[in-house]
Formats: sequence, C-alpha cells, structure tokens
Amino acid sequence: MERMIASLTGRVAQVGLDHAVIDVNGFGMLVHATARTLSKLRTGEEATVLTTMIVREESMTLYGFSEPAEREVFDMMLSVSGIGPRIALAVLSVHTAAEVERAVATGDDKAFTKVPGIGPKGARRIVLELAGKLILSDGQTDELPLSQGIVWKPQVLDALTSLGWSEKDASAAIDAYVKHNPSAESEPVGVALRGVLASLGTQNTVGRH
Repeated sequence: MERMIASLTGRVAQVGLDHAVIDVNGFGMLVHATARTLSKLRTGEEATVLTTMIVREESMTLYGFSEPAEREVFDMMLSVSGIGPRIALAVLSVHTAAEVERAVATGDDKAFTKVPGIGPKGARRIVLELAGKLILSDGQTDELPLSQGIVWKPQVLDALTSLGWSEKDASAAIDAYVKHNPSAESEPVGVALRGVLASLGTQNTVGRH
C-alpha cells in the first residue's frame, strides 16, 4: 500500500479515548488509534506513530500504530470485502496483531465474532480472504507492555481522575470491574469507561474525592 503519510513525529498535544493529536511543526494532526497504541503516548512528550491515511471524497483520516505488525494487520483487514477502517481498528482493539495472525492461520473465525460489528458471516469471510496472505514480516508480534495487562486501563484511569476521583480509587474501581467481568479486558475503551462508571453507581455524577 502506497503511503502519503507513513509516520508522524512530534509532541503529543492530546490523548483521547480513541484518538490522539500530535503537534508536528505547529500542525495538530489527529490520529485515530487503539487503546493499546494510545497507552504508549504521554501528553507533552515527543512520540512517533506509524500511520495509514484513508482518503475519501469528503475526508482524509489518519490511523496510527505503535508497531509495524499492527499497521500491517490493519492494512490487510482493509482488503477484506465489507471491512472498513473502523472495523479494522476494532479488530486491533480486541486482538493483538499476533492473535489476528494466529486466528487466520488456524481458521478460528470465532475469534473475530468477539469484535463489535463483526458477525459470523463477516468473521468467516475474514478468515477465508486472508488465508495465506497474513504473514507478519517483522516478527515483533508480542503485546506491548501495559498497566496490569489491561489495554484500556491508562485511558480510563485518566478519564476518571479528570472527573474528580483519586488515582487510587479509580484504579481500585477498574480492578473491581475487571474482576467481576472477566471479558472486560477486551472491551473498547468507551464501553469499559461506562462500565466502570456504572459499577461506581455514579454514571451521571462527578466523583468528589
């Protein structure tokens, strides 16, 4: 795939739940990314992200990745009939690049039904269309080191502390939520945040600690 913008290097101006803004020589570049990638970025610090640009008639959208293998999986997912960038990114929010490669290699279409927006037929189509094509080239397919292995924890923790909870209380609430919801570790960031807020019984109020 030819890349108009293959990477960005600059100061991290903002990190959101599903995107980051990187200041590149005075230009704020908005990049959509998974929680796994966003967890490696720190506001105010210099960072480099690998990117894929999707150009449409009405928009030009950047998607960012911290690992070559993630971008490779994303690009390959876009070659599957009916899979757009949003679903491709969702796949990488649920599975690591290595897990995607393994699922395709073993014909495990059920792995893809865990991704919001992908049903049984879509999952089977992914396995069939990527069979023999998805072979990660860089060998770096391990998960990135993340806080307690929960890819969305840093983002949800930041959101809770910004709402007024102490880091200690917010972290405890996240741990309790995951303990009572074993499948929560693979949830999208927004779903996890709402779940933690609901478990606190304060979804519509601000914490006061």
